[in-house]
Amino acid sequence: MKILIIGGTVFLGRHIVEVALKNGHEVTLFNRGQHNPELFPAVEKLRGDRRKDISVLKDRMWDAVIDTSAYFPKDVSALADVLKGNVAQYVFISSVSVYEGFDKPNDENSPLAQLPEGADQTKITGETYGALKVLCENEVFKSFKNEALIIRPGLIVGPHDPTGRFTYWPRRIARGGNVLAPGNPQAPVQFIDVRDLAKWIVSLVENRTMGIFNATGPKELLRMGEFLKECKEVLESDADFTWVSEDFLLKNEIAAFTEMPLWIPAEAEDMSRTDISKAVNKGLTFCDLKTTIVDTQNWDKTVTEKFPMDRSMTAEREKHLLKAWEELQK
Repeated sequence: MKILIIGGTVFLGRHIVEVALKNGHEVTLFNRGQHNPELFPAVEKLRGDRRKDISVLKDRMWDAVIDTSAYFPKDVSALADVLKGNVAQYVFISSVSVYEGFDKPNDENSPLAQLPEGADQTKITGETYGALKVLCENEVFKSFKNEALIIRPGLIVGPHDPTGRFTYWPRRIARGGNVLAPGNPQAPVQFIDVRDLAKWIVSLVENRTMGIFNATGPKELLRMGEFLKECKEVLESDADFTWVSEDFLLKNEIAAFTEMPLWIPAEAEDMSRTDISKAVNKGLTFCDLKTTIVDTQNWDKTVTEKFPMDRSMTAEREKHLLKAWEELQK
């Protein structure tokens, strides 16, 4: 197949390219060339900024386009105007953040978020991200209707993750010592190994699958305490966990999911119970947790600088919080 990938050199896009090439497909990349331009030297690379000039894509034909990097509806509509009629399938990478609420597990038919009244549609914030993704999905369906495949991933993890939203834990637990653990050890956690997601997306393209799919994991319920214990055992760490209360985290203005990776306040923890049965029934499979932990940690050892997108907790911040918690217990 001939596959156009928008992006293709950062995290999920990078892994999708690797799978597509391994499966023998002809891949074309369209991006600005600002991130990892040395990757995939044998692949056709079309340079351009989707928000300024996409004329290089005109009059070209592909079996599918996989769009990994649209955040605003205009990102999609501009691309659709050029590609409509020239691609047989539009694959859009959305997010489970599209849902209206997280007070119960969401499936693909759950109500979707709407932009707050007066919200700035040109800026991504915690309030606008999900609703903007909904508007992006709408643009895909407007132009491609029955040729659209919408993937709504949860947290994507694994090698080459620039966010630190999972990597923090193998890194921190490998260091050992007293580790601050967030909230309730029984709280659910969900994430998907980027390699599982990439393999599955390419298989859906190969089989001309359309529709909407939540895509996270694991297949069975995983709890925060179980996850941290697995990290400790797999990495043979001497880590000792100090579980601090949600109230303590909130009072200290700890940013859920970013500064404190995988932690979500109890009122929204059903975000980590997203229904993935439709994707599993369509062939989504999962590597074992040990593989994800070990491979992520081994990759992280090769990283020499902290990524700008990684806002996970610093050692200094953790030390301060552990001391403050200890004082409260006296």
